[in-house]
Amino acid sequence: MKKNIAIAFVLVGLLISGIATYRLQSQSQKETVPPEPISAATAAAPVSTNIDFALADLNGDMRQLSEWSGKGRLVNFWATWCAPCRREIPLLKKTQETYGADGVQVIGIAVDFPEQVVAYAEEAQFNYPILVGQEDAMAAAEASGIDFIGMPFTMVLAPNGELLKTHIGEIVEVHIESIVAVFSDLKSGKIDIEGARAALESI
Repeated sequence: MKKNIAIAFVLVGLLISGIATYRLQSQSQKETVPPEPISAATAAAPVSTNIDFALADLNGDMRQLSEWSGKGRLVNFWATWCAPCRREIPLLKKTQETYGADGVQVIGIAVDFPEQVVAYAEEAQFNYPILVGQEDAMAAAEASGIDFIGMPFTMVLAPNGELLKTHIGEIVEVHIESIVAVFSDLKSGKIDIEGARAALESI
């Protein structure tokens, strides 16, 4: 009887020892297996630093953003149904009128139906080009690696097409002053592209 009890204790001890060894080995394997690499599908898309795309204008003609190469550009995404977008249009018109001769170019990108944009344009009397895109306009921005998540949405481009800044929300006078100053400093060689980006971080 005592012999049987002793054998039972030995077997239980071996069983416990085996379980403990298995758990230690499993834990060691988990700790030494390297993490799987991030696939292209899950990796964050890089933001392109040089922006160019083509959309139709109010006459239905295709226009390339690079047509205005050599000018500092404010590329403003808007829609007729967007109240903040409509509010900033007078300021954008003023910007074009005041600084256009100095190499500043405002370009409107309407994420809207062409018929509604044409009708609104008659009332607004834009003094800068309007391109129309609906989903194509958003796709153009997103193809450049930019998270297009709301309107109004403005891209600030250097004369060579380099992306300097993206801004979500209404553009106001102080923003324009900062942007125009950066364009001027770029033109004079006072700052480079990286300096321009740093100067626009606060807007």
